[in-house]
Amino acid sequence: MKANCWYGKHDVRVEEVGDPKILNRRDAVVKITSTAICGSDLHLYNGMIPTMEAGDILGHEFMGEVVECGPEVKKLKTGDRVVVSFPISCGSCFFCQKELFSLCENSNPNAAIAQKMFGHSPAGIFGYSHMLGGFAGGQAEYARVPFADVDTIKIPDGIADEKVLFLSDIFPTGYMAAENCSIQKGDSVAVWGCGPVGQLAIASARLLGAERIIGIDRFPERLRMAREKAGADDTINYEETDVYDTLMEMTGGIGPDACIDAVGMEAHVPGIQGAYDRIKQSVMLEADRPHAFRQAIMACRKGGTISVPGVYGGFDDKIPMGSLMNKALTLKTGQTHVQRYMRPLLERIERDEIDPSFVITHRMSLEDAPKGYDIFLNKQEDCVKVVLKP
Repeated sequence: MKANCWYGKHDVRVEEVGDPKILNRRDAVVKITSTAICGSDLHLYNGMIPTMEAGDILGHEFMGEVVECGPEVKKLKTGDRVVVSFPISCGSCFFCQKELFSLCENSNPNAAIAQKMFGHSPAGIFGYSHMLGGFAGGQAEYARVPFADVDTIKIPDGIADEKVLFLSDIFPTGYMAAENCSIQKGDSVAVWGCGPVGQLAIASARLLGAERIIGIDRFPERLRMAREKAGADDTINYEETDVYDTLMEMTGGIGPDACIDAVGMEAHVPGIQGAYDRIKQSVMLEADRPHAFRQAIMACRKGGTISVPGVYGGFDDKIPMGSLMNKALTLKTGQTHVQRYMRPLLERIERDEIDPSFVITHRMSLEDAPKGYDIFLNKQEDCVKVVLKP
């Protein structure tokens, strides 16, 4: 089969590789009909995530048709259309039973590596480094899906791929980010980063009843999408104005009730502080560039909530812990417990409450994946989200 493979920083190649096979009795093999490039994939593309190996198959947002099932797969059959969750979860461990699926105890065969970095291992993830299992990803023609009964949702006929594809990751991620804000009637929510997750966090905050939503980014096309399609009431271009001062002005000096950091480890910021983070990251003195996180903490109102769906990988500095503590802020974060949200969000799509496909700006063949990564990274052609068709 053909698959998009990682070979190093800014080096991905579509190559012929071996077809996946059933390895465990609860596996299924899926013929992929749609897959996508995620902002998290750019961390791999930029060489920011350790334990990648040459030839690793990328991709953790995908869906398709079941073509083979292991003997202990009970809920699926050949021919079923399914969306696949990006965290791989067993469904039966302590954490899965609590619906904390991204913390599964049994799905990461390399848990010892992750434990050294994080203290405990999260779940395995498709297409995302050997520290998180080394599982072949879904930017390919076929993929093996472990624990297939747990980690997929069947899609009814008549619903286009693009409306449901993002149940694999970014729609549940944006929704969980908004849900973590514990939104009450009248609340204001500020969202740092108007990429795909940020857009769907904005849309989800609107679904959950936020009164005023503010999107923060530097690209006019993303700010426009936030206002016109996601549901933001206001936007801030952080290259044109001071974010803190503008948020204080917008909120009568109080600050937003909740702040969502949908940026993560590769935040951009002009000036000395941006250069400081880039230099420290380049010489391995800091794992991430956490400027958006710092800014969210400083801007959030006293007693408010910081929600972090953006990916962070290691150890950072200059975090304003004094602000976090003295303002009595609540911090909620984590890889998304996708399986918890797939069914209720599918039902919202079926009721026409939301169509997450509004984030798609580019549709390409799988063979064009390297070009897709390049334009997504460099924000060319007003690119916000790339969907690949094997």
